[in-house]
Amino acid sequence: MFSFTTIRVGFYLAVRQVRRANLWATGLIVFVMLLTFLNLVVVTGLLVGIVAGISNQFRTQETGDVIISTLDTKEYIENSPDILSFLYTLHEPQVISARYRAAGTIEANYLARTDPNEKPNKTGTTVVGIDPIVENRFSHLASYVHEGQYLSPSDYDTVLLGPQLVDRYSFGEQPGLTPLKNVYPGSKIRLTVNGHVREVVVKGILDVSANSPLAARVFMPAPEVRQLMGRTDYAVSEVAILLPPGADAPAFRDFLKRSGLAAGAKIRTFQDAIPNGVAEVQNTFAMIGNAIGSIGLVVAAITIFIVIFINAITRRKFIGILKGIGISGEAIEISYIFQSLFYAAIGSVIGLVVLYGFLVPYISAHPIVLPISDAIIVAPVGGTMLRIGLLVLTTVVAGYLPSRMIVRKNTLDSILGRD
Repeated sequence: MFSFTTIRVGFYLAVRQVRRANLWATGLIVFVMLLTFLNLVVVTGLLVGIVAGISNQFRTQETGDVIISTLDTKEYIENSPDILSFLYTLHEPQVISARYRAAGTIEANYLARTDPNEKPNKTGTTVVGIDPIVENRFSHLASYVHEGQYLSPSDYDTVLLGPQLVDRYSFGEQPGLTPLKNVYPGSKIRLTVNGHVREVVVKGILDVSANSPLAARVFMPAPEVRQLMGRTDYAVSEVAILLPPGADAPAFRDFLKRSGLAAGAKIRTFQDAIPNGVAEVQNTFAMIGNAIGSIGLVVAAITIFIVIFINAITRRKFIGILKGIGISGEAIEISYIFQSLFYAAIGSVIGLVVLYGFLVPYISAHPIVLPISDAIIVAPVGGTMLRIGLLVLTTVVAGYLPSRMIVRKNTLDSILGRD
């Protein structure tokens, strides 16, 4: 182990070296450390954030914090009116959106089809009956209307279409999905639910990502969907509950279960209800991000190694003189370790300021719009600190090795410049 005196001398030499170093060279090294830090944290955080964006879409656009849905053996939530009455008495829910949901088909251009053998422009979909005012408070659905207008409670025979149902916005035909052609706000389409056929007008078309739960759905006012379903008992298909920020969703879920609501419905948090496979995709993206970040870590190590090696080579005579006047080789090696620590620490501190002071809050407020989701940066503090530790450790090792190679050379040969 190095003695305290050796460490003090090494620290003094490092400070002296950094003060006398070229400002531009120091700035360039710190900039490399900053880019390496951002590469380690931001790339992984953005890849994970793509999947987190998908999860967040399901929470904000469909499930809320807690969702009550039908049992696997039922088509509706039993005792729905009583459940809703109970929920309205609680102070925890911020917004409660009760919805009807039914499988159906929509068909366009049926009036222009003259050949009975021609394939109809028809596709299956999910029809969702909503209270337009409540649903807009819940998911801000009106803000996603790209063409046309949002629904109003008094609308009759009007619908909103998800973009995947319209050919100019979709990714083409997919299994079970044939986008409608020549459909615009004001176009008439034929809607079929539970054997009931109705001609409706497209009032608006949404603009959401392909993985959004809103992308391939038809929205109508709840009373009309209830009529199409042939329902007269007001039993809804799902109830999505939005809680205030910071609320404990699992605790509220457990409270609802203890209250007896689970007897006729499934009660889940949004994490419970998230589609299968999302967690696996998130872990896969994290592994890819770590692999890309490790390449940046190697580049940073090589950069520091070269910088310290060149510095030690050019100061070889000075190092020899230091050893000649009694400065130990360990103190000189420690001085280069401190220099490496300085570069890594300054780069990491600047990186933390950029990351948490600008990138994370800005992208959280303005997600990166991608075809599959609205991506954010996921950068938990614990994971970031671990990556800083890896960066510092790699930098220290990269700074120590070349300094040791030069310091261990013969003192007289170093002073005289002999190999």
